[in-house]
Amino acid sequence: MRHLHTRTTRRRVIAALTVLLFSAPGVTPVAVADETGTRSPTLADGLALTPPMGFNNWNSTHCRAEFNEAMVKGIADIFVEKGLKDAGYQYVNLDDCWALPARDADGKLVPDPARFPNGIKAVADYVHSKGLGLGIYTSAGTKTCNSAGFPGALGHEYSDARQFADWGVDYLKYDNCNNQGVDAQLRYTTMRDALKATGRPIVYSICEWGQNKPWEWAADVGHLWRTTGDISDNWGSMLSILKQNLPLAPHAGPGHWNDPDMLEVGNGGMTSTEYRSHFSMWSVMAAPLLIGSDLRSASPQTLEILGNKEVIAVDQDPLGKQGTVVSSEGGRWVVAKEMRDGSRTVALFNETNGPRRIATTAAAVGLPGADAYTLRDLWRHESYNTAGTISATVPAHGTVLVRVVADRRWYQHPPAVELGLGDSPLTEAGTPARLTTTVTDLGRTPARQVSVRLSGPAGWAVEATSPTVSAALPTGRSLRTRWSVTAPPGTPTGSYDLTLRASYRAPTGVRADTTLPFTATVVVPPPSGTSGLGDLPWLSAANGYGPVERNTSNGESAAGDGHPITVGGVVYAKGLGVHAESTVEYYTGGACETVTAQVGVDDEKGANGTVAFEVWADGTEVASTPTLTNAMPAQPLTADVTGARLIRLVVTDGGDGVDSDHADWADARLSC
Repeated sequence: MRHLHTRTTRRRVIAALTVLLFSAPGVTPVAVADETGTRSPTLADGLALTPPMGFNNWNSTHCRAEFNEAMVKGIADIFVEKGLKDAGYQYVNLDDCWALPARDADGKLVPDPARFPNGIKAVADYVHSKGLGLGIYTSAGTKTCNSAGFPGALGHEYSDARQFADWGVDYLKYDNCNNQGVDAQLRYTTMRDALKATGRPIVYSICEWGQNKPWEWAADVGHLWRTTGDISDNWGSMLSILKQNLPLAPHAGPGHWNDPDMLEVGNGGMTSTEYRSHFSMWSVMAAPLLIGSDLRSASPQTLEILGNKEVIAVDQDPLGKQGTVVSSEGGRWVVAKEMRDGSRTVALFNETNGPRRIATTAAAVGLPGADAYTLRDLWRHESYNTAGTISATVPAHGTVLVRVVADRRWYQHPPAVELGLGDSPLTEAGTPARLTTTVTDLGRTPARQVSVRLSGPAGWAVEATSPTVSAALPTGRSLRTRWSVTAPPGTPTGSYDLTLRASYRAPTGVRADTTLPFTATVVVPPPSGTSGLGDLPWLSAANGYGPVERNTSNGESAAGDGHPITVGGVVYAKGLGVHAESTVEYYTGGACETVTAQVGVDDEKGANGTVAFEVWADGTEVASTPTLTNAMPAQPLTADVTGARLIRLVVTDGGDGVDSDHADWADARLSC
């Protein structure tokens, strides 16, 4: 545990004042680290030896009336009926709004009788009858985070913990709002001691958003701690949180986990490919898996993702190692997780907007030398042999998740075959686009009778212009095929699905097939002259919170919730409002010369906002700014994009995490 203050006297004064001001009668001062390095007792209670799994209602219901006793019981039923309990999900957790706004005359918490007419204990009893646990929520402050202001636990830790235990609560999420400036370690340690005093085993989730770096001090305070702000149901938010949590791998382990917030899988703001990436990366990071979507209306696809037992086994591996980054160049991530049986789970994660080849080796992820390895694809549920290369062409925003082991029985499996593809084709309707694909044998054994075919939407012309078959591919050899792909004249702009399929035979005679889905994008060139980027169609847009906004600032939630773009007191009628981390991509077709903008942090946010702006042309950075703050006026930015087919407008967080990072591309223009 790190020291609370640099001087012992200051620590003692603040601790004494805090106990005096906020502690209920009978509360004893908590143990904290002193200048000699003395530590609080370590949590050695046998809880959360693997990351907790369960459900939390907040992301899908917030405080709406549908959050009630019937819903909670229904979720417990669904856990059993849909096989989620068997897959490992254990806790059904209540979030904010379960209580009345005021305590009773004895200072006790009162469950809202409209939502929970039979009380929390009755709900806990029902959940327990299903072989599951019940979780509850409060805040380490005077009130919770909801604007209605429900009672927080600051000053009531021991009595609230006693109520939770008496009700049969098994899990506590302890938030960070209205904390009165009380030291975080003190607040969270007090509740730890209060929970311990009840004698009931309760998993303790510290939700202070990573503000005070709990990974440095909370291993003997809670079983898990939030490392970031709240997640939102969009690609940019998920990606930003992933990047903040990945470097914290050394701090995770059995009984103490980094928590990058709940799952958004199934809430509708991302594609199925993005949700698989979300679930894959949370699992390889040994993150708690708390379902945040409404399971009452979950699609079969959502349940398939959430119920993938092979991926869950990665998250729940008893060794308790969080995956570490092997490489991340150009948005092509390799993250490897050591498993108890000696294997490695490897995530090949593509954060970019087009398909990318991502490759590593068995040696690079920590496996011993061997003649060959068994590679298990955890989404396709198929096994292959590899000579040591771990590689795939990963679709945009996709993740290939494999488990690799040095296995003497590797020869029982067909060779791993990689389908290769350049960038997704960009085509103007009625004009042929050229595309080259590869089929490469990664295995120790040859692939025989190899054939490949490419299919597109109805009405599209797809024609091979070079051979599509090969009698055999030895290790490392490829079948390269050229294609002509034409969208019919009049095809609307947008993305269209294509699929590359390869079929081959292993030396054992087993027939194997593999596919690579990808998209082709029908585009139109930008108009001649100078156009406002806020008025032009983009190819793709990813944002930290909320959608990218046209000609307004970023409002963080729904489209259209922004305000006039304002930087340094100057209002701009046109531009783009974004939130770091953000990327907006445009097709320029080689016909444009310059991008210009006035860039900065929008005035609607306070002093915490820090961002940096970049312009990229065909994968090369052509302009950038230093870190900009809210105190700075708009800065002029000009980028030469002559001849580029694609340009990207990127905003990063300035290197200090995502906090109030509302960024404006004010008066952004493209000259063609």
